[in-house]
Formats: sequence, C-alpha cells, structure tokens
Amino acid sequence: MTTSSRIKPSLIHDDIKSTLVAMTLPMLVGMITLMTFSLVDTFFISMLGTEQLAAISFTFPISFALISLVIGLSIGTSAVIAKALGAGRLTEARTDGQVALWLSGILVALLAIPGYLFSDTLFGLLGASDTILVYIRQYMDVWFAGAVLLALPMVGNAVLRAAGDTKTPSIIMACSGLVNAVLDPLLIFGLGPIPALGMQGAAIATLVSWVFGSVLIIYLLVKRDLISTSWINATQLNLVCRKILRIGLPAAGANMLTPLAMAVLTAILANYGASAVAAFGVGARIESIACLVVLALSMTLPPFVSQNYGAGLLGRVQQAYRLCGRFVLLWQLAIYLLLAVLAVPLARLFSSEAEVVRIICQFLWIVPLAYGLQGITILTNSSFNALHQPGSALLLSLIRLFVFYVPLAWLGGKLYGVTGLFIGCVVANIFTAALAWSWFNRAIQRSQQEITT
Repeated sequence: MTTSSRIKPSLIHDDIKSTLVAMTLPMLVGMITLMTFSLVDTFFISMLGTEQLAAISFTFPISFALISLVIGLSIGTSAVIAKALGAGRLTEARTDGQVALWLSGILVALLAIPGYLFSDTLFGLLGASDTILVYIRQYMDVWFAGAVLLALPMVGNAVLRAAGDTKTPSIIMACSGLVNAVLDPLLIFGLGPIPALGMQGAAIATLVSWVFGSVLIIYLLVKRDLISTSWINATQLNLVCRKILRIGLPAAGANMLTPLAMAVLTAILANYGASAVAAFGVGARIESIACLVVLALSMTLPPFVSQNYGAGLLGRVQQAYRLCGRFVLLWQLAIYLLLAVLAVPLARLFSSEAEVVRIICQFLWIVPLAYGLQGITILTNSSFNALHQPGSALLLSLIRLFVFYVPLAWLGGKLYGVTGLFIGCVVANIFTAALAWSWFNRAIQRSQQEITT
C-alpha cells in the first residue's frame, strides 16, 4: 500500500462539528480511562499515609515539567505533520514523524539525568522535609530512570492524531493506564511472593506501563507506514529538528510554566503544613479528571486547525475555535455543580484526616468555578501553536501564570489563607480567558486580511 493511501489530509472538507466530535470522543474515552487510573494511583498511595501523599504531591511539579516538555514536542510534531498533510506533502510528513521520536527521547534524557542526580536539592527547594524526601526518592529515582519511555508513546500518538486518527491513541492510553492500575496494588502492598515496595512499587508500575506503550506505538507507526524508516542525512535532520523545535520549544516552555507555577504554589502551601500540600495534590489530580473534555479538545482541535491552515481555510478555523469555546464553558459549569455536590465524599475517599478533608473540599468548592474559563485559555494556546504562532501561545501562558495566577493566588493567600489562595486562582482565570478570546479572534482576522490582500 502506498503512503498516500495510508496518510490522508481528511480534516479540510468535512462538517466542522461532526468532525470535531468524531475526533474528540475516542480521545476522551482514552483520556478518561488513563486519568481515572492515575487517580487510582493517587488513591493507593494515599493508603500509605499523609506523608506519602504529600510526597507524591511534591513530585507533581517536577514530573509535570518533563511531561510538559514532551507535550510541547508533541504539539510541534502534530502542527508540522498536519500542515504538511494539509498541503499534500506526504513524504515530508513521514520524515518529520521519525525525527520527532528521536528528538523527544534525547531531550527528555538530557533533563532526566540531572533531575536524578540532584533530586534531594531540587525537592528540598520546594519545601520537602527530610522525612518526605525519603519517599520522594523512592518514587522519583525509578521515574527519572525510565522517563525516556514516557516520551515515545506521547509523541507517537501525536503523529497518529496529525493524520486524523484519534481512536488508536485513545486505545493506547487506556491500555497503558490499565497496566499501571493493575500493577499498582500488587507492587505497592505486595501479594504472595511479590514484596510490598510502597512508593517504589507505584513508580515501577508506571514504568512498566510506559514500556508497554512505547513498544505498541513504535510497532503501529512502522506497520502503518506513518514514519520513515530510511536513513536521514544530517542536513535533513537539522531542517526537521528546527521545524519541530520552532513550535515545540515555545510550546514546551509554555507548558513547563504550569509546573513552575505549581511549584511556587506548592512552596507557598508548604507554609500551611503537609495537610495543605497533600490536599492540593489531591485537588490537582481531581482537576485533571474534571478538565478531561478540555484536554481532549486541546489535542483534537490542533490537527483540524493545522490542516485547514495549510489549506488556507481560516474561516473554518475560527468557526471551530468559537464552537469549542462555547461548548467548554457550558460543559465545565455542569462539572463544577457535580464537584460541588460530591466534594465531601470525594475528599473522604482520599484521606481520613479532618484537616486534609477540609482543604480538599475548599478546593472543590472554589477552584472549579473557573475551569470553563481555564479551558478557553488552554484551547487558545493549542490553537496558536496549530497556527504556527508559538510565540503568542508562550506569551499568553506567561501572562496567565506570572501576571495573574501566581501573584493573585499569593495575594489571596496573604489576605485569607488557603481559601484566599484558591479564590485568587479563580480571579486569574477570569482575566486570562477574556484576554485569550479577544487575542485569538483578532489574530485570525489579521491572517484572513493578509490572505485576501
């Protein structure tokens, strides 16, 4: 079968709404499964104690920093390949996919190695006590050692999404999450000849799921002829790397700002004790579930945007962006109402300590109020990257986190403690969403004027 029959730029003629729904639903199913298993991971760790739960909360900003790098590279990969497909350059798209896999693995290794070597210093700066550092090392030593295997499935899935296939990535995510969820209780608590490994067991379960995902994605990409397997010379390699990094690095930088902001907030919350840090970590995990639809759209909207951008159909881009924005606001309002009702039982599911339960409830009653507005910002960032305007996405992230989010959260904390910090997060999302919506629509209008002139 020829390459052209395997890779088709199929997103530039179909109905906008039906196309986005068809792409998003399978991605959503996969992400729900994966994130649910991630929440199960947190649940099992919480059974070890509050200090272990606090330890996993401290790891989140650092682990998410590496994940953000990979997400950025995935965004660059998807934007470059989807645009090439929209313009009919199929061989170029296959070469881009091969280089993206190599590039992501190398860059993650360059960050994971110093992370492993200076782990104590790194987490000590976040405010982790010596006792909690022991549990952090048990988890992160294994995590850092296998981080390269995290990159391959994520970037490989970006190649599939760029070609319009969101069903296969959802299956891979779901299966990897299932492997992790099954192994978690076995390795954390032990069973029969399997020893109880505690925090280290949770990390090993995650590593095994990465191995599974890496092997599966490489097999599928080669079998479907979605990536080139031929030798790439140095000139071509340099050209492709520059294309991907031109979008991928700013996108990674924008994504890495989030864990940086989370690290600052974690350090602020550490002043209120381990209970506040543990509760915040649980809230962040629940947030990842509550915003699944937004995250799924942020993965399926960019290939649509890039292919239509490559074909010069900016009107379809603007229609899709506005449609997704309106939907996200309504959907996340419904999610907030659900979380507000279930706040107490959800909090008690993760902790029996009254203070931890109280802070988790405060988080769920306040922060999700702005999830719809946060979704607008997330969709705007992904759409800017898909339009090959990574600088705008990076600047928007900088403004959101360090002009609004961290300063207002800090100010709220100073005035009203943990409750005020959560209120500051909500106010920050209101300001950022208004800016993002206006900014992106003006950018589309300017691009349309440039095309017509």
